[in-house]
Amino acid sequence: MSAHAHSEDGHSNDGHDFAHPMSVQTLLLVFFALTFLTIVTVAQSNFDFGAFEVAVVMLIATIKAILVMAFFMHLIADKPFNAIIFIGSFVFVGLFVIFTLGDSMMTSGSFEPEVDLMAPAVAEPMEVRVDGAP
Repeated sequence: MSAHAHSEDGHSNDGHDFAHPMSVQTLLLVFFALTFLTIVTVAQSNFDFGAFEVAVVMLIATIKAILVMAFFMHLIADKPFNAIIFIGSFVFVGLFVIFTLGDSMMTSGSFEPEVDLMAPAVAEPMEVRVDGAP
């Protein structure tokens, strides 16, 4: 006879079930929160927040990402070290995005050519004679 604690149906009886069970109510609450935040993201496109447009969208996306990480990836019930590493990497990605957007805001207008000043010189017709001489 085997020394393993298996039942006749092949499943283990060692007391280990699903790692982090959550109630259906919690999962539905997170689902409705994510759905609501998606609707808010689409609705905010009708409003003009000016320079804060990207910040508002990134804030909503960050809240949605935190909900997914905490509940669906089970970081809320995991070891604190794993949550610190995951959230730390998330913060660094956010910093890289902020630095990139900040850099593009500083140099956005300086490298674009002034087409209005060049257009009249390009658009002037040249007189060309039939014999080819100007």
